[in-house]
Amino acid sequence: MLEEFKKFALRGNVVDLAVGVIIGAAFGAIVTSAVQDVFMPMIGAVTGGLDFSNYYIPLSSKVQTGMAYAEAKKQGAVIGYGQFITVALNFMIVAFVLFMVIRAMNKLQHAEDKKPEAVAEVPAEVKILGEIRDILAARPKA
Repeated sequence: MLEEFKKFALRGNVVDLAVGVIIGAAFGAIVTSAVQDVFMPMIGAVTGGLDFSNYYIPLSSKVQTGMAYAEAKKQGAVIGYGQFITVALNFMIVAFVLFMVIRAMNKLQHAEDKKPEAVAEVPAEVKILGEIRDILAARPKA
């Protein structure tokens, strides 16, 4: 059973999948940082400093209006539509960044596929034999 597991674990597809998951997690951290630290501040600056994440509708009379969403959740039931908008914007940005990365990778792949293969030089002996064959074929038959 141990031998069978070793064969399974060291199979190429499993190792490729593991590497893909690890790289995906690292790439996810980079994209998350780009969204939170680069794009969302720009969106906030364009919208006049709006922070959608603190928009909510209180469902309980215990919840005071005007407080941060996290504090409002502690006091009672609230609908955090601003948090939903923020997460939806984050998703759209992440999806767009991934689309651009995959598009660039596909262009690189297609560029590699279109590269002409190097044509091997025909040896001189083969060229001469081809010429002899052509001369013999062109000779009138007697």
